[in-house]
Amino acid sequence: MPMTRRSFLTHGAAAAVALTAAPSLLADPLGLPIGCQTYPVRSSINTDFAGTMKGLSAAGFQTIELCSPFGYRDFSSLAQYKPQELHKMLSDYGLTCISAHFGTGELFNQAEERIAWAKEFGLTQMATASLGFGTMRKGIPPTVDDVNRITDLFNIFAAKAHDAGLVAVLHNEGFETTSIDGKRVYDMEIERLDPTTVKLQFQVSTMQNGFDPLDYFARYPDRYISMHCQDWVVGPDGKAKEVPLGKGVVDWKKIFTAAKKAHIKNYFVELEQGATLMPLSIPFLKSLKV
Repeated sequence: MPMTRRSFLTHGAAAAVALTAAPSLLADPLGLPIGCQTYPVRSSINTDFAGTMKGLSAAGFQTIELCSPFGYRDFSSLAQYKPQELHKMLSDYGLTCISAHFGTGELFNQAEERIAWAKEFGLTQMATASLGFGTMRKGIPPTVDDVNRITDLFNIFAAKAHDAGLVAVLHNEGFETTSIDGKRVYDMEIERLDPTTVKLQFQVSTMQNGFDPLDYFARYPDRYISMHCQDWVVGPDGKAKEVPLGKGVVDWKKIFTAAKKAHIKNYFVELEQGATLMPLSIPFLKSLKV
């Protein structure tokens, strides 16, 4: 079902009622603002940004992660606002935003412009979903040299971001879940990225590809700064179907306990298969203690 302001407000009201009925549920598992990645509501952002943000706020989300108005077509309408103007709008809706996703082309070819935009907007984290988007040669299987090339480019960007007081963040999706010569691309990237300038954001849904967040948080302490949270059930057909957090197969107590030890700074609910499912994750997050 398409995400509309009315549907989001309806689900937000349901979440609010649940919280009111349980006044002892005052804190989320990490004592951090409950976040929402806005990519699942991209279809409504271009046409009704104000209504979408008000819906997120009414649902109980406190912070959001945006996508670049310049690198993501569905966010292009936000380019009409000056960064400080956009920041104030979100503040007026009761939301904060310190992180956004950018395309690799932006970060590699317009680094100075995007860093300036991020600084003026008030971001502290500049993330990219995958180093493989738009950087691989078409029709040619990727090689170790390709990994070396794109990690070098990301290190160059990360150094510039660091000098400006920002943190470069790598997400693990797409190319990161593949392997070359039997070795995970993601592991190869982590080994080559500068730990002093690059942080990591874990995509929980990659557990379906064999990626264990507990393992990565333990293996790379202090390198993870963020995570995207998904939950799902597996149907009789063997396919995964997203559900609100706490209603699926993910052991969130274990994950948030590990995230706390890894010093995660923020997390974002991201349910692309049904944006109206996201507000229904909030009561669970409020009740979860680690």
